[in-house]
Amino acid sequence: MSRSGNTKWVLLSLLFVSTVINYLDRQALSILATTIQADLGMTDLEYARVVQVFLFAYAAAYVMAGRVTDWLGARVALLLFVGWWSLANIATGFVRSAVELGAARFALGLGEPGNYTVGTKVVSEQFPAKQRGLALGLYTAGAMIGATLAPPLIGGIALHYGWRSAFWITGVAGLLWMIAWWWFYPRPGRQGAVAPAPATTAATTVEAVATPAIETPVAAAPASSMKGVWGRLARDRTVWALVASRAVADPVWYFYLFWFPKYLGDARGMGLAAIASLAWIVYIAADIGSVGGGMISGRLVKRGMNPVRARLTTMVGAACLAPVGLLVAFHPPIPLLLGLACLVTFAHLTYQINLTAMTVDLFPSRYIASVAGLVGCGSALGGMVSAQVVGHLVADGNFDRAFVLMAFLHPIAVTLAWTALKMARRSKMTLIGPDAEAVAAG
Repeated sequence: MSRSGNTKWVLLSLLFVSTVINYLDRQALSILATTIQADLGMTDLEYARVVQVFLFAYAAAYVMAGRVTDWLGARVALLLFVGWWSLANIATGFVRSAVELGAARFALGLGEPGNYTVGTKVVSEQFPAKQRGLALGLYTAGAMIGATLAPPLIGGIALHYGWRSAFWITGVAGLLWMIAWWWFYPRPGRQGAVAPAPATTAATTVEAVATPAIETPVAAAPASSMKGVWGRLARDRTVWALVASRAVADPVWYFYLFWFPKYLGDARGMGLAAIASLAWIVYIAADIGSVGGGMISGRLVKRGMNPVRARLTTMVGAACLAPVGLLVAFHPPIPLLLGLACLVTFAHLTYQINLTAMTVDLFPSRYIASVAGLVGCGSALGGMVSAQVVGHLVADGNFDRAFVLMAFLHPIAVTLAWTALKMARRSKMTLIGPDAEAVAAG
């Protein structure tokens, strides 16, 4: 099967399913937080620390996950990642204390980032610029489907079989998924093996016009070698501006993922059954933002706008919409509350998908996973810091200040993304991706 045939869509479908499982495993804790806290005798601050421990591991592992993905390749790397996090999720069902829960979630955090570094690499290798936003949106939509399914599915399993069973069942699902990935991912050297999309011409052009005074760009390194990539990426200010943008924006998503179900229970008096029946609506909106955000920028590219400008334009629109979450602090009725939360999660996923697509546009596929790992690390670090802040803000049961804080983050984040694009246009070291000429011209 050729790259231009169905292979890339089969891989994207499998990535979609792994992302669903990834988020089921991740969100099980937030759905069952109140139940687990009561069973294990945990306070809100202890719960916040468990979330922090997960995000600390997630942040640290993100950097190495990108390196491992570029080193081992997508097929083997994702098997390693999914197997690890599935076993960690199963272990969560056996914990007997807050410390053991933190250890299990730490292990989960070590494995889960690999799903996204592999996904970014596959999209970079297999899809042209006009399809990347949609491709990223489609497989990332698995996260929103997972988040959508989590309240009724996890809640239903817990109500019928106990909260521990929810972790065991979702963990086993990941182990079963590994069989399909191993079976369908084309073996290197065989007919149907996945070959990178031809997208190096622009990179070569940029390299050719570089002045001798400029350090050799990363793109000049042989495809078979990653030597020196870390040092050059670490000195690239564009990378750090993208990292900062994710670090500022993603606490909004982590808040709605880890704390919103708890808010419905603690501040709005909902029971587990009610949360299971309503909370999924918010994550459906995120699903729409994931796919729709990629389609919006893809449509702009088809109309002639250069890819990076199309991503940034879409991100600006999302950043203008996200602050409506501030109105939740005024305690609106439940239907309006859910509507506001839906707008925020829609806006955030639109923003996130396009920031990821912009990163793919700027850097070549052979080490895009390493770049994605650094950017993803920023996401986790931002979430980790925000978990501590939110834990203190809501310790007395008052979530209003947290909603106010979240309303300011996307406008700051999009300013950082705009700064990253300005830096990219000034630096020949950054303009090395397949769409470098279009970025420079834009």
